[in-house]
Amino acid sequence: MKKALIAIGAAGLMASACASDPYGGTNETAKQGAIGAGLGAVAGAIIGNNVGSGNAATGALIGGLAGGAVGAIRGSNQDRANQQRYRDNGGAYYYCYDNRQSECYWENGQRRN
Repeated sequence: MKKALIAIGAAGLMASACASDPYGGTNETAKQGAIGAGLGAVAGAIIGNNVGSGNAATGALIGGLAGGAVGAIRGSNQDRANQQRYRDNGGAYYYCYDNRQSECYWENGQRRN
């Protein structure tokens, strides 16, 4: 049982370490979602085993899903907070991430050159 908990937690942490966007920045949605899934799975397994049902696997599954969802929502909010909104001379808005003017997108999602 203890080995399963360690493996579940390690898998969540390893997945979060690999979460990045294609342009080199961190993707907080994936990163925090993976961390939440790992922590939720561990907590769910412990709770599921201690409640008396003895079904740690079901608790780990439910905890992983709930933790992943909560982590992804939190990460998505952080990704939005990292966006910087600008306006060009023509009045059109575009977004840049992490104050890097090299990675900008128009409001419709197209990359700004």
